[in-house]
Amino acid sequence: MSAIIDIYCHIFPDRYFQEMIKVAPNLENIGKRLRGVTKLFDLDARFKEMDEFGNYRQIISLPNPAIEDIARPDVGLNLARIANDAMAELCRKHPERFPGFAAALCMTDVEGSVAEARRAVKDLGARGVLLYTNVAGRPLDDPEFEPIFATMAELDLPIWLHPVGTAAMPDYPSENKSRFEMWWCFHWPYETSVAMVRMVFSGLLDRYPQLKIITHHLGGMIPYYDGRVGPGLKVLGQRTSDEDYSKILTSLKRPHMDYLHDFYADTAMFGGGVGATRCGFEFFGVNQVVFATDTPLGPIAPTIATVKKLELGSADERKIFCGNAEKLLNMQFG
Repeated sequence: MSAIIDIYCHIFPDRYFQEMIKVAPNLENIGKRLRGVTKLFDLDARFKEMDEFGNYRQIISLPNPAIEDIARPDVGLNLARIANDAMAELCRKHPERFPGFAAALCMTDVEGSVAEARRAVKDLGARGVLLYTNVAGRPLDDPEFEPIFATMAELDLPIWLHPVGTAAMPDYPSENKSRFEMWWCFHWPYETSVAMVRMVFSGLLDRYPQLKIITHHLGGMIPYYDGRVGPGLKVLGQRTSDEDYSKILTSLKRPHMDYLHDFYADTAMFGGGVGATRCGFEFFGVNQVVFATDTPLGPIAPTIATVKKLELGSADERKIFCGNAEKLLNMQFG
């Protein structure tokens, strides 16, 4: 079997974690969860598990919480620098384990984030950046954030798009918080889907057609609602009376669904069923899907098994496990 490149793997470098706790000592829901995931911190335990899968390597990035949600801009940008220095050091010390990382940013400081993205790529060897689906509650398609997209298009490296949100987003208007972790299970895929479609409708992908965006969890809801997203949104504006959307679709250079097929999507589905994964493959196509597990927050072995059950054939299977990552990251893994 060819090399396996797990493109979406989370880690807490020790120095970053200690600084994060100083800034946000009460992380509540997601903090309690993360503190209990040993392999976010314990490299020995992490490496022992990795050894089970042969020629298997991880592209590392921070997990939630988003820096923008826990720190003011100046403090957050410093946290991002600490995280990037630490991840770069891990990659230097363990190149056969961690051949690359996605840089952290603090998007509430856009100018600082552009500079940090350049530093992380040029000086530290980052293979791209990780953005969250909203910036402290603001949409990614806000024009204020466009410089980071312009920068990543210029650098010709991908953006890892990670969903974000907390229990503060209620399930119903009558409630003041989400219950039963619905915010994690359902709101996150919704966040991903909304961010993707709004990038399209805002014209961002026309302005930067070379952008490469890796959507977590096989593109959120998009593949499974392609009828609603495709034909359903062809009549954009007919359901809305207080805003004029009539010129949105005609302003785009291509049909809106074409752009959505151009996103990359990963296999991090928590080892879920073959049917859902196959649906994602059929939507994005074998050249746009990359292998990822969300480890150590998601399982490695069941995710590999799910991809194997798709019976893709050796050439296409290699694209998923390794080849597409090589092209995206401009690296060779063997």
